[in-house]
Amino acid sequence: MSRSLKKGPYLDERVLKKVRAQKATGKRAPIKTWSRACTITPEMVGITFAVHNGKNFIDVLVEENMVGHRLGEFSPTRKFIRHGGKMQKEQEAKAAAAAATPAPAAGSKK
Repeated sequence: MSRSLKKGPYLDERVLKKVRAQKATGKRAPIKTWSRACTITPEMVGITFAVHNGKNFIDVLVEENMVGHRLGEFSPTRKFIRHGGKMQKEQEAKAAAAAATPAPAAGSKK
């Protein structure tokens, strides 16, 4: 559900203060933040944020096409490893067997 247009976008004042300070000084260090709900504004373009995902910080370089989205959208909180089961093991065995057998050379005659 989106935020009311009457209220406007959610902007964390501490993040905006750090953005303005970084623009004034010209430093390029990432801005560390836990504010995943903060909406990206046009003045944040070109700045790197270290967004917390619950375990560690993920660097996010803000680009123009990210304006209007939230910082948390670019810092995933779940890590997909793979699906398991019998079918997955069969597919991995086929892939390993195909990689183990060398393909014949293109110029060889047999």
